[in-house]
Amino acid sequence: MQGKCPFGGDRIGGAVGSPPTLSDWYPNRLKVELLHQNGPQANPLGQDFDYKAAFETLDLEAVKQDIKAFLTTSVAWWPSDYGNYGPQMIRMAWHSAGTYRIADGRGGAGEGLQRFAPINSWWDNGNTDKSRRLIWPIKQKYGSALSWADLMVLTGNCALEIMGFPTYGFAGGRQDAWEADNATYWGPEIWDPNDVTSFDSMVTRDKRWRGQNGDADYDLENPLAASHQALIYVNPEGPYGNGDPIGSARDIRTTFTRMAMNDEETVALIAGGHAFGKSHGMVSADQVGPPPEIAPMEAMGLGWHNPKGTGFAQYTMTNGIEGSWTPNPTQWDNAYLENLFRFEWVQTKSPAGASQWTPADPDAPKTPDAHVPGQMHGLMMMTSDIALKVDPDYRKVCEKFLNDFDAFTLAFSKAWYKLTHRDMGPKERYLGPEVKIEDDLLWQDPIPRRDHALIDDADVAALKRDILAAGLSVSDLAFTAFSAASTYRDSDKRGGANGGRLALAPQKDWSINRRTVPVVTALRQIADAFNGRQAGKRVSLADLIVLGGCTAVEKALADGGHPATVPFTPGRVDTRQELTDIEMFEWL
Repeated sequence: MQGKCPFGGDRIGGAVGSPPTLSDWYPNRLKVELLHQNGPQANPLGQDFDYKAAFETLDLEAVKQDIKAFLTTSVAWWPSDYGNYGPQMIRMAWHSAGTYRIADGRGGAGEGLQRFAPINSWWDNGNTDKSRRLIWPIKQKYGSALSWADLMVLTGNCALEIMGFPTYGFAGGRQDAWEADNATYWGPEIWDPNDVTSFDSMVTRDKRWRGQNGDADYDLENPLAASHQALIYVNPEGPYGNGDPIGSARDIRTTFTRMAMNDEETVALIAGGHAFGKSHGMVSADQVGPPPEIAPMEAMGLGWHNPKGTGFAQYTMTNGIEGSWTPNPTQWDNAYLENLFRFEWVQTKSPAGASQWTPADPDAPKTPDAHVPGQMHGLMMMTSDIALKVDPDYRKVCEKFLNDFDAFTLAFSKAWYKLTHRDMGPKERYLGPEVKIEDDLLWQDPIPRRDHALIDDADVAALKRDILAAGLSVSDLAFTAFSAASTYRDSDKRGGANGGRLALAPQKDWSINRRTVPVVTALRQIADAFNGRQAGKRVSLADLIVLGGCTAVEKALADGGHPATVPFTPGRVDTRQELTDIEMFEWL
């Protein structure tokens, strides 16, 4: 009997996952599957794995020595610029952390999401796939004790240190995600890989911006913090690649503010980061292959294949801009700002056709070729660099740093620390010997350490009676506790009831919290009376607000004929107004 294919006809449709999907059919449906992102099935380490315990087995100094040895050991398949991988590792770490945005706390380095789409394939992350592949031997050596997320940031720190920069510190504790983030909104633009013209439409600004650059109503859609899709911050060639430094400064201020950086921190990060390395633009962008997520299988997870020459070293193409900012690209110094202000800069084009700037003075210092011995090149600035010189407020900061290198060094070290740790939450979550626990940096939302004994079960019972005797309604008590706790967001571990910030600005002044004011006043009186009767034990207002909610729920249950005890754990501490960043808490 002759075998026969069971499929009739000669047409076969899509495979599992092919469109149309449920969301194509019903785009407004409730996507409950997002609640199961990063589920235990995706984690190869298992549900019982304790990353904190594993990380604490590391000899962090030995790990750093391994990283530093690697940074100056070039490999043939992707040779280092200037014999030092440091600059490209700074970029990898920066771009891992730089996706953070204050509006919803999403992004950042905390889960190592640069390993996954769409971030791994953004145009602005060109060749970061090579950086992650280069540090793979370090990851293999230390295994599950060192997450990818921690390794990327730590490598950036080590890179700065071997080039003479004193970092502010490093904290571990970032736990890896094991699948792509399918929940974060990165903007309205869509790229169709079947349409070769669609990349241009994806990186246009029209869908995410209102008005034109310079207009009074010029505004970037919330919660976004990048000027274009597929960028970390701004187009280095200026808005629309138009080479306009003034317009670039507006975009820089918008995007860096959206990631919780002020003007001084912004200048410190840009000027500090551009003290090292070079930009790459030797090949036209239309010759470069697809990014990792859609590269051919034989590319083995790497993207942006460059067909010119070797495809790397002196032929490297990343963002299209070519050259270095300083004559000493692997040394921490003030040459970036010195060059920016010493010379007049004129626009030119890179070999890839990108808009960039070169000194008008032909006798300006030269910078060595990153790979060809004895070859020298003119200095380079991006439009986003010139922006710091022409914007009056940025210029003031630049001049301060130009005249005080120590102040610049400290500002960059603190800004880098903030950039790479902003999404980790309270410093109590930080791990490792380089953590500065004694520092109360305002962006960490500091809460004083508890200096008193906790209340016990008998105290809790007595306080519940005091709360009920105060004449506060069940609904008001529950609403107040909910209002305190509901500010918490897990994305960057900010907010929540701890700290008692419901009683502080800005939360006490929010219109929705008006109802909580008399409740907080009454609870504070109860706390003061209780604490006045104690020698060592104290109850915080933060604890009492939560206990008030528990008491309300218990009373409602009892009144309904279903008595029950709502669990309560004390230990919250009240913070102070001067330890609260009002502007940053407004986002909660």
